[in-house]
Amino acid sequence: MLSDLTFGQYYEAQSFVHRLDPRLKILLLIAFVVFVFVANSFYGLLSLALFLLLAIIFSKVPFMQMLRSLKAVLFIIIFTVVLNIFFYNSETETILFWIITKEALIFSAFMAVRLITLVMASVLLTYTTTPVALTDGIESLLKPLKIIKFPVHEIALVMSIALRFIPILMNEADRIIMAQKARGADFESGNLFKKVGAMIPVLIPLLISAFRRAEELGDAMDSRCYSSAAKRTKFKKLKLGYRDLVATVVSLIAFSAVIVLKIYGVAVI
Repeated sequence: MLSDLTFGQYYEAQSFVHRLDPRLKILLLIAFVVFVFVANSFYGLLSLALFLLLAIIFSKVPFMQMLRSLKAVLFIIIFTVVLNIFFYNSETETILFWIITKEALIFSAFMAVRLITLVMASVLLTYTTTPVALTDGIESLLKPLKIIKFPVHEIALVMSIALRFIPILMNEADRIIMAQKARGADFESGNLFKKVGAMIPVLIPLLISAFRRAEELGDAMDSRCYSSAAKRTKFKKLKLGYRDLVATVVSLIAFSAVIVLKIYGVAVI
């Protein structure tokens, strides 16, 4: 049931995108999200979608596996589209059916494409970056905040543990659900309230398991004399290479296209 939740999972491969510096991938994702909201036309989103498609191809992650990541947010996408269809207001409205206008349909499609690109770009980052590399990248980017005594290492450690626990807890939840189904539990039939009530026997043992794993992890760290105050070194040092330069140039071309289309292009409506 939870196999479609792909955030936090890592797809092991030897690809161009996998070998990129994690700091660059994080910065590119942030820039991608910003420019997705900057784009005000389908042409701008198309340039970003082509850039994302190119990244997926070079990452060697199966495209169908990327599409499966949308199942987790499919309800949000549909809900957003429906709201925009019925509640979008524009100065010039062309009514197609009842209160549904042409402008509302165009804007709803625009929002759907925007949400899809955002989700797939975020999932691609976790698919192509190990939790350790992602944590090292975040810690390196936040290092200047140490000047103001910001707990950079502690924040990075918490994020690393959280990312590692996502797939573990999903697998644990799947095992609990299968065990409950074997005992006759029904998670499919009934209305929304019955389905929510049926999940209670899953959530309670899942929370107990999560607390037990957290306690075991804390004991393991204490037994190894872990201290966040100690000056720590890295086994693998992050270094920028020629791949990062190529990725930066291609990204700048895609982002520049969005700016040019925003200035000289036509808005979505």
